[in-house]
Amino acid sequence: MSPLKLFFLLLLILAVVIVTLCLLGIRTPKLPAAAGVTIAVFTGFILLQKRRNKKKKQGHFERNGGLLLEKQLSAADGAIEKTRIFISRELEAATDGFNESRILGQGGQGTVYKGILADGRIVAIKKSKVDESLLEQFINELVIVSQVNHRNVVKLLGCCLETEVPLLVYEFIPNGTLFNLIQNDNEAESFPFTWSLRLKVATEVAGALAYLHSGLTIPVFHRDIKSTNILLDEKYIAKVSDFGASLSIAIDKTHMTTRVQGTFGYIDPEYFLSSQISDKSDVYSFGAVLLELLTRQKPIPSREEGEDVYLGLAQRFLTSMEENSLPTILDPQIMDQTNEREVIAVAKLAQRCIDWDGRRRPTMKEVSIELENIKMCRWGLTIQENYQSPSCTNEEAVVMSDVYDAWTIGSENVKSTSDACAVLNNTI
Repeated sequence: MSPLKLFFLLLLILAVVIVTLCLLGIRTPKLPAAAGVTIAVFTGFILLQKRRNKKKKQGHFERNGGLLLEKQLSAADGAIEKTRIFISRELEAATDGFNESRILGQGGQGTVYKGILADGRIVAIKKSKVDESLLEQFINELVIVSQVNHRNVVKLLGCCLETEVPLLVYEFIPNGTLFNLIQNDNEAESFPFTWSLRLKVATEVAGALAYLHSGLTIPVFHRDIKSTNILLDEKYIAKVSDFGASLSIAIDKTHMTTRVQGTFGYIDPEYFLSSQISDKSDVYSFGAVLLELLTRQKPIPSREEGEDVYLGLAQRFLTSMEENSLPTILDPQIMDQTNEREVIAVAKLAQRCIDWDGRRRPTMKEVSIELENIKMCRWGLTIQENYQSPSCTNEEAVVMSDVYDAWTIGSENVKSTSDACAVLNNTI
């Protein structure tokens, strides 16, 4: 029971005692004085508790880097949308006291709760696990993430630093993780996991990572790209999340040495062995996600039938590519939904992304462009097929002709659908 509630309870008991004595006709001359002293003592106690709580919260705020955050946000005035600093009482109310029933997920970086703010907005509140020695780095990363403005990156709304551990407040993404969509057959029945959706998600995530690597003043390496960190909104638009392990790096540096972080099955082997992180480390992790989209299998090692050796998905995929037996590892549904050339093009891109030699991997910008080209070719073929359909009306033909012309403008090598397909064919 809080001190304030205890105070009012005792005050109520005292009032009941006084009223009872008066009704019984018992005179107690010293009772009013005693009551006054009691009230004064408890009032002082409450004020002291409030002062202690305020001092404690201020201590947490300063220890968690609140002053540094305020300074850096002030310096960034006008450059970014202000990150709101919440008070703990708001977030406690939003999560019903961080009730277990509100937990959305748990991981190495903390626990995420579903919250409802006073204005009715639904948010995701991350209760972080932060080493005190890394608090300044945490705040620097928080400032960087607050500057990220991309439709395929989960938006940070604010934070709370007056609690024992910092709390981050993100926009709420309702349709869960890509991992659940890939692995959950029941989910697939209610919302078919089509090839078009897989290609769209891959293209959106690649675009977000390309933005983090080359679209910011200070490049950001995510360091923990995996299907559980890719969320899907109400329209199944992909959102990259969980920047707890992310690092910013000076634009004139190509890599940096750091403690290895990430998830087994997605970690770049080169980074794992050397502790040197680079943009190509995210490329490898993205390649592992591409494999999940292609095969609908988990990236963690599993034992082959009749074998004693545990092989990861990446190794089994590379073997299937070398032995020209790709269909044996692909999700059977894929070939029923698209043409073989398109799948092979994505598979060859994935193969380059998970190359053990980081120097041979493409950049995320190159990956993004290649996926956009594959998607563009697919779209162009659909337009061309509809345009040539006997059921196509004159009005529809005019509209599709305009769209058909629009998507080819501005490309030096792509002047028509056939040129786009030639680009695709050259990749296989």
